[in-house]
Amino acid sequence: MRLGRTFFSLYFLITSTFILFSWLLDEVWSSYLEQDIESYTGYKTMLTAIGDSLQRYPQNEWPILVANMAQKYDLPLSLVNAKGLFNRDLAHQKSLQQGNIHVYYNDDDVVIHYQLDRSNYVLNLGPAKMPSRPRYEAIIRILIFGALAFVIFIWVWPLSKDLDSLKKATISFGKGEFDSQAPAAKTTTIAPMINAFNMMAARIKRLIVAHKELSSAVSHELRTPLARTKFALQMLSTIKDEQKREKYMQQIHNDVNELDDLINEMLIYASFDSDKPKLNFERVNIYQLVSQLLERYEQYSGTFVVDNQIKNLSVECDPHFISRALHNYIANAIKYGGDRIMIKLLKKDGFCIIRVEDNGKGISDEFKAVIFDAFSRGEQSRNKETGGFGLGLAIVKRIMEWHNGNVNVQDSVLGGAAFELMLAIRK
Repeated sequence: MRLGRTFFSLYFLITSTFILFSWLLDEVWSSYLEQDIESYTGYKTMLTAIGDSLQRYPQNEWPILVANMAQKYDLPLSLVNAKGLFNRDLAHQKSLQQGNIHVYYNDDDVVIHYQLDRSNYVLNLGPAKMPSRPRYEAIIRILIFGALAFVIFIWVWPLSKDLDSLKKATISFGKGEFDSQAPAAKTTTIAPMINAFNMMAARIKRLIVAHKELSSAVSHELRTPLARTKFALQMLSTIKDEQKREKYMQQIHNDVNELDDLINEMLIYASFDSDKPKLNFERVNIYQLVSQLLERYEQYSGTFVVDNQIKNLSVECDPHFISRALHNYIANAIKYGGDRIMIKLLKKDGFCIIRVEDNGKGISDEFKAVIFDAFSRGEQSRNKETGGFGLGLAIVKRIMEWHNGNVNVQDSVLGGAAFELMLAIRK
């Protein structure tokens, strides 16, 4: 198993922080310890009191008195001859002569010497333990830091794995591999970052794919009327017959109108494909919304049939955009259907369904899978006789995404196609 750079960076950062903190504590303790060794205020005061007490007795009684005090108070106290002591350490002698008392420490032991006035005797207190932390406390501290380092390892390892996975996915995505997705996070700390990245990557991929499709489709849609217009202009420069010139002028006029319609349709789709607009949700009576919309089609020569199975059901939605989506369905039914359109309103599995059916030629199963994609058209030739630019149903799909609804297409009992809007019923 290969440990990544991210893991080592995190692990060493955290452990080094704890080690530095421990070292600083030791430094503070050592400083305090040295000050304590230099002072030994309690011991010095006690030796001074003993020395003053001995001065009231003859010197020949001092050894016995000191021995009794050591036994009574359980102290490592003794009376030594200063000459033998000074022979071993001249610096020690100088310190005693200057300050009458000297603290002598070595490793874990400490000895305090007190020079008795007007005598060759020195009170010796010690050896006593230096006031340092016991050795077992140091061992416990090491064990605690070891356990802490292990806990940090267990915590940082999955964290670093998630960060490495996110880093690899980001690098791949930056190189143009837009299918790159970071794997599911193993830690709750990194999970929101990975989820946010995957959502961003999916949206960017969708926008890039849509941009490519849009660019390809637009270039195709623009090329056809432009080519026809170019040809008509060339013919106009050579034809003298007024009837034929009028024919080509009409063709140019039609092509210009087609280009204008295409541009307007693309602008509408671009606005729908951008950020989600502000929706004004309200409780809407679906049957009334459908009835008001059908009033716009009084000039339709065919027959409208409304099958209301939901009575006066109200659904929370934006009436403007739902009307727009339903209008696109009805316009498609008029354009591609026959002379009969049925609008059925029903409830199913917690959804209010608005179904628009026609008695046209219907839709092939292959085309049903892509019919709601932008610029999708049943005929591959994309000639203007097929009508439309394949954006109306893409707009319907986007509107229903804003409403957390759905779209669907099926075969109609009338023989044509049946398009559905599915709105969630919220109480």
